[in-house]
Amino acid sequence: MIPALLRNTLAALALCAPACLAEPITVETATGLAELPQRPERILAMDVPAIDTLTALGVKPAGIVAPTHMGYLSDVESELPVVGTLFEPDFEQIAALGPDAIILGTRSIAQGRNLSNFGPVLDMSIGLDAIGDGLQRIETYGRLTGTEEKAAEMAEVLRDKTETARALVKGQGTALIVMTNGPKLSVFGGESRFGWLHKTLGWPEAADDIDTSSHGEAITFEYIADKNPDTLIVIDRGQAIGGAVEGARSTLDNALIHGTTAWQNDQVIYLSPGEIYIAGGGYTALNRTLDQLIEALGPES
Repeated sequence: MIPALLRNTLAALALCAPACLAEPITVETATGLAELPQRPERILAMDVPAIDTLTALGVKPAGIVAPTHMGYLSDVESELPVVGTLFEPDFEQIAALGPDAIILGTRSIAQGRNLSNFGPVLDMSIGLDAIGDGLQRIETYGRLTGTEEKAAEMAEVLRDKTETARALVKGQGTALIVMTNGPKLSVFGGESRFGWLHKTLGWPEAADDIDTSSHGEAITFEYIADKNPDTLIVIDRGQAIGGAVEGARSTLDNALIHGTTAWQNDQVIYLSPGEIYIAGGGYTALNRTLDQLIEALGPES
């Protein structure tokens, strides 16, 4: 017979086996390296790019924020527990889920201190280099979820498309990134959230004096006509968030824009706004944006 003390010791070891055998895991975040006591099983994704990339990896978070405003994530929104919005977490639901890791992004990081009471918080914000940061997040999520092989495949696809787009940009002349919000216009340069279109793809800017505000610099139609870009890249914020405002195509349909080189050469590119404005840096969002650019700049465009 097994002595009572040994029997009790073996039973205790059996109960704690998973925790005793677990090893700490270190991952790269937007603010540097972060260590978790073990690979998380219950991840809350409180960031749309994070939901995007985790879904592409085949990973289902324990909870997500909603709405994402992204049609391709609608099934995920209907299947998974919702733990609030980007700006207003549902603390009661979060506590009930008992997360092992809470992923935050640019729009939700302000809640980081409050959410740290419920589990380890990882800042996975996407900065000015959406491609570079997006690739880093793919690697991190692969490591967090044990899907490293899938993550490596996804990263290779993204790198290939980036190189294709970069090659097509050569010789295209200058570009100007304009966001519409109903009748309002703002412009974004190389140091903005959309600056990777210039810096990563090597696309010359039509203007070199653009304010670096995250919300862009307010401009007029005369400004666009004066800068006269070879390509006009348009992001419709109203469409991205589902607002009932005048669309970008209608807003830009006027004599001043018609006189630009971009309009006359049919080089006005209307990017899918949700993918670049809301989910920018997410795997699927980046792929769709690159696909649009490749199609618009390709030899058959």
